[in-house]
Amino acid sequence: MGVFDIATRTAGRARYAAAQGLRSAWYGAQMSAARRRASGFDRPGEPTFQPTRGQPDLAVLRRAYFELFIKDRLNVEAGLYPAPSDVRLKDLPKALRSARAFREDVEDVDRRRLERNGTEVRQQVTDGHNRYPAYYLQNFHYQSGGWFTEDSADIYDTQVEALFTGTADAMRRAVLAEISRELRGRDQRGVSLLDVACGNGRFLSQVMQVYPRLMASGLDLSPTYTDAARTRLKPWKQVEILHEAAEAMPVEDNSLDMVVSIFLFHELPPRVREKVLAEIRRVLKPGGLFILADSAQFGDYSDLDGLLEYFPHGFHEPYYKSYLSWDAVQACDLTGLVPETQSLAFLTKISTFRRSS
Repeated sequence: MGVFDIATRTAGRARYAAAQGLRSAWYGAQMSAARRRASGFDRPGEPTFQPTRGQPDLAVLRRAYFELFIKDRLNVEAGLYPAPSDVRLKDLPKALRSARAFREDVEDVDRRRLERNGTEVRQQVTDGHNRYPAYYLQNFHYQSGGWFTEDSADIYDTQVEALFTGTADAMRRAVLAEISRELRGRDQRGVSLLDVACGNGRFLSQVMQVYPRLMASGLDLSPTYTDAARTRLKPWKQVEILHEAAEAMPVEDNSLDMVVSIFLFHELPPRVREKVLAEIRRVLKPGGLFILADSAQFGDYSDLDGLLEYFPHGFHEPYYKSYLSWDAVQACDLTGLVPETQSLAFLTKISTFRRSS
């Protein structure tokens, strides 16, 4: 490597560190402000939460945090995806609006959390009520209206970035790295990909920016999130967004080269996880790739088990506790999805599986 190449790489790393550092500080400040405005995570009269798996070692958390960005930058240098360009002056007005909306939502979330009313959505959703399973009709994360309001779809990106101190996109890019490895040497125009539980389309739009001719689609059960996803994916005419359940996909058998799922399985009841895996296996072509990205689980960072144990207590995540001990490798293997790789990207675990013939 020549002097010019070394200088270019060093400058690129400096720009990356500055931008991602600024981004993390921005979202970290929002989360700190939210914590100050909240009244604690225990209901009045309840004992203070005490983890049974020990207090988390924050040094381990910090080390995992920095390792995420190191891996992210190395993926950029390896050509797996371009350097992120999400810190731009022109985006400041939108960022300020989102921060204000997030701040205003904190008090409502705090009130709903203290009330612990997790099923109010069942009385609020009247349009097509029968098409939604009971487990979905809850106010996940103490959101009023659950996944059914436009406000939720609009503020979600800021909420998740604040929760993870500006690391959510970097964790998702670890999934993009797996997609890029799978696409090496292939014509993207002939490759089909489905993003299961695509939400408001943020990740799928990032995929399309790198692979604009990919035959991609997204699926989600939220009517407002799928509307937001269609708007976000409008520049790519071939992308289709489906408003359907993951356990009953309107997709042909043996039709997809890749299926991606990000942050879905921890929000599913155990019995539904098995149904979704069976659907993923059904729609994949023989030899097709399934990329599962979700929360780290017990044992992934033994010194952080207490932190993971706390999460379903502090937030409304009704199925997260069972997910922490769920054996995804065994469940996939039994379904006919053969495990290949596994890696950690901060608090996200990325696992890949190949459909057997």
